[in-house]
Formats: sequence, C-alpha cells, structure tokens
Amino acid sequence: MELQIPEYYNFAAQVDEWAIQHPDKRAVWEVDESGAEQILSYDQLRRFSNRIANGLQDIGIQQSDKVLVLVTRGTLAYAVYLALLKVGAVIMPGSEMLRQKDIEYRVEHAQAAAVIAFDGVAEEVEPLKGKFSHLRHFITVGDAREGWITLSSLLDGQSDEFTCAKTRSDELAFLSYTSGTTGGPKGVMHVHGWPLAHMAVAAKQWLDVRDQDVVWATAGPGWAKWIWSPFVSTLGMGATAFVYKGRFVPETYLSILQKYPISVVCMTPTEYRLIAKVNDLEQYQLPALRSACSAGEPLNREVIDTFRRVFNLTVRDGYGQTENTLLVGTFVGMEPKPGSMGKPSPVVRMAIVDEDGKEVPVGVVGDIALDRNMIALFTGYLNDPERTAKAFRGEWYVTGDQGRMDEDGYCWFEGRSDDIIISGGYTIGPFEVEDALVKHPAVAECAAVASPDPERGNVVKAFVILKKGETPSDDLVAELQNHVKQLTAPYKYPRKIEFVDELPKTTSGKIRRIELRQREKQQVQ
Repeated sequence: MELQIPEYYNFAAQVDEWAIQHPDKRAVWEVDESGAEQILSYDQLRRFSNRIANGLQDIGIQQSDKVLVLVTRGTLAYAVYLALLKVGAVIMPGSEMLRQKDIEYRVEHAQAAAVIAFDGVAEEVEPLKGKFSHLRHFITVGDAREGWITLSSLLDGQSDEFTCAKTRSDELAFLSYTSGTTGGPKGVMHVHGWPLAHMAVAAKQWLDVRDQDVVWATAGPGWAKWIWSPFVSTLGMGATAFVYKGRFVPETYLSILQKYPISVVCMTPTEYRLIAKVNDLEQYQLPALRSACSAGEPLNREVIDTFRRVFNLTVRDGYGQTENTLLVGTFVGMEPKPGSMGKPSPVVRMAIVDEDGKEVPVGVVGDIALDRNMIALFTGYLNDPERTAKAFRGEWYVTGDQGRMDEDGYCWFEGRSDDIIISGGYTIGPFEVEDALVKHPAVAECAAVASPDPERGNVVKAFVILKKGETPSDDLVAELQNHVKQLTAPYKYPRKIEFVDELPKTTSGKIRRIELRQREKQQVQ
C-alpha cells in the first residue's frame, strides 16, 4: 500500500473543509456524569477553534512555537488542538495528572512558549512563572489567576474566521513525551503529514471509522493515544467524537453503550477486562456497536471470548507506539487469532530481528522492528541524538518490544526488551518512580519493575532498601506511595512495595531489573 504525502498539509485545514461541506453534522458529543450534554457541530467547532486561533495569534503565539496543553476531556480539547494546528504551533499533550516536576521538565526540555491549563493543574504550573524566559504565556481555561490570561478574555472580540497556517508536511506538529528506562521522558517528534498515514491504517482499516459513526475512544487528551483515536481517526473521517466526562465504572460504561448510538469504541485492555467481569453481563444490549478495538497492551483471550459470546462482537487488538502508528493489528475482515496482536499493517514493513538486525526464522523470539523509512515513523527524540540513534539498528527502527511471527504471519507479543512498565495502558519509566522514592528520607536504594496483575496487565512494584534505623511497616508503605504521588503523576505510584536487604546487580553495579521482573512473573505461574 503506497501512500503519497503532499508537500503541504495541515490536519485542521482538512477538518475545516469537512465542516464547510457538512456544517450541521455533530463533531463532538460530550456527556458528563449527571447526563448533561454539550454538542458542537462541525461548523461550531470550526468557528470556536478559529476564535481561539485568533486569540493565540494576537498574544504572540507563532508558527513552530511549542505549547504545553493540560486540559481535560471535552469539547474544549478538540477546539484547542485544532486552534494550535491552525496557528502552526507545536502541540505538547500533557496529562492533567502531571505534577510540577513533570511539567517543569517538559517546559524546559522543549523550550515551550506557552502553557494552556485547566484549574485542577494550574497550581502545579504556578511555580514556573518567571523561571524561564522562553515561557511567555500562561493561559487558564478556568478562573482568573494573577499573571494568567483567561480563555474568555482570549476569545473576547475575536473573529470566528481564520486563515490556517500553510504548514509543510515535514514540519513539527506534535511533541509527545513518553517514559524512558533511564533519564527523563523522551520528546517524540511527529510532523504535520503524520495524520494522513495514521488515518489510512488506524482509522480506516482497524477502527473502521465511517463518517456516519459515533466514536467513543476513551483515551484522555494528555496522551498520544488521544491524538490517535478520539482526535485524528474520528474528526479526520468526518465522524462524531463521543466524550464521557466521568470516572470509569464498568456498569456505567455498559449503560452508556446501551443508551447512546455509539458504533465504534476503542478502550484499554484494563477497561475491557473489568467490563468482562461484570455480573449479569447479558442484561446489557449494545445495539449500535459494530466495531471494538483495544490498544495499549495485549488483550487476554478470555476477554475476547466473553465479548464474542455475550455481544457477538470481536474485540480487535492493535499494537503501536507513540513513536509511530498502528504497526500490527487485527484489521477489518481478518480472522483473529486470540492472544496474537494480528498481522503487520499494510503500510508497515515489519520484521522480527536479532541483535545484528537480521530477520529471525518463524517462531523465534526477537525484537519487533520496522523499516526506518516507514512513512508514519517519528522524526526522532527532541534534543536527544543519542537516544534517537539507539532506537535504530541498521535499516530497522527497533521498538523495544519482543515478539515472534507464526507461519501465518500473525505476530505474538512476548514482552518488553527493556524495563518500561505498561500498566492499565499507561507507559511508566522505572527511573521516574525510583527517582521519586529515593527522595524520601527513609529510602536508601530502590528498583521499580512490572508486576503481573489480572486487571491492569501489570502494576508498578518497588523493591526498597531502607536506610539504617528504618523499620518496614504497612504505614511506611502507604507513606512511600503517597510520597511518590506528590512528586510525580499519581498513576506512576508503586501499588506494591517489598522491602529487601539487597538488589540484584551486574558486576558494574547496574541493577538487574530483568531478574526482579522474572521473579514477579514466576510468582503468578
């Protein structure tokens, strides 16, 4: 499958073209926990994002400026992302759960020019005011704050027409941060042409989005996955993005799928697992749902079997990374092999390779890799040529995951080849957890690894060596967990803590996390 990317492209301009042709069609359909709804048509979304774009331009946000976006689910996230693309700024997605340390790292590393934040996270941004000369603008989407521009004042008097920036397809558009095994998170660079490649595979052939669909993809706007499915795959196909602004409760999700005409859903394996465990699952009817996809980590066979038995629906697994797009999946019309990730995407030349970059025979475990010239591959890690170079092996980009290919061309996931922890769809670097833990006065040394969990796939487990005079206790476990939550995003905290006298190490003194991981796996077998 050959894709042609034009010299100039801007995703927001494509969405605007659809809005002009179909002004009254629903673009975003937001529902909160009380059942209250807010709906934006494509024309309303176009005009709203134009007003934001005009306001951003007026305060000095220019093409190629990097802007950290810390907003929650809802219509506003779509408008802000489109507005930034229209200006030609670079979007830095940020979770609303980030803490000051996480935010400061991203702002400084990327030399961000502005932060757009909602009330719940603004306090974490506040200490950054005046700290960096490049960070010129603080925009709040909530209440007025000293030294901040409110969104309402930004919009005041602005025209709802805007001429979209003429952006080259190879210009930087998205800068998503993903956890690494060492050091701080990596800034993954994607260009304006990336959505075209992503839509061709993920939207059309995996999610199977059509313009009449109502699409519920549950990822939050602080993640690359939000750009993947709720944003690009939905608006890019002219469909309606359904947004639920509430907590995940399995029964609530089932009730929503029963009540609203949602025809395409994309959730994390953890969400599917918990839904599959609901008592009397058969009482729920999902009449509109025809396409269901799962991404983030491998989905258990019993969950797939449950959805087939109860809803006559095949949940199609998919595999990709922040650095690329959907690489492997159970695509529309493909016979699934429960437990496998599916087959390589039509636009991806993928292989299982050894340490020398040579393809291994069928059935042999090796590194999952793809052609370094793949059209949707990232352009590198920002300001980090060393880590960028390490991601490549000859003609291949090496994902960091291991797998094997069977005789029918299906790919089977075997695990991470590094120490990254994937828990409930979140990617967590052990360094971030360890760095927070050792800041506690009771901790001498520690190591964080993935520990198997039936619902989340894995959870973070920390092996902790205490300083002399400190005594292990349940109270100390809780204290350490809260300590980590205060220093970094709460989803990274260690749900399990084991106090130990020593950690396995190499002769050069490096912690052998692989040994700890294997120990955890053996305990559940």
